[in-house]
Amino acid sequence: MTLKYTPDHEWINQDGDRATVGITHHAQDALGDVVFVDLPEVGKSYAQKEAVAVVESVKAAADVYMPAQGEIVEVNEDLRANPALANSDPLGAGWFFKVKLDHPADLDALMDTTSYTEYAADAH
Repeated sequence: MTLKYTPDHEWINQDGDRATVGITHHAQDALGDVVFVDLPEVGKSYAQKEAVAVVESVKAAADVYMPAQGEIVEVNEDLRANPALANSDPLGAGWFFKVKLDHPADLDALMDTTSYTEYAADAH
């Protein structure tokens, strides 16, 4: 498994041609208490960097962007029922969706954990 990060504060954890996507600790911290998520439709394909989901908090609403081109194969129904999972466990139970990657090499351009940690620290 390979964990990568986008400049828009999404994470993607690759496992072969499949990957799980969510928002980072930094994103959920900036948003505050998440109260609603609008998840994508299973079976729909999205281009890299395309808005694919929405997360709403008591402070703001934000788009969640597709880290790599592919087809949505699963959404987190537990997150839909309990949006606070995006705050309490953003890199675990608070995942948003799973995608079948069209081009796994798309992830090569994303940040690794060290690079993202530095990037997020500068974003404050």
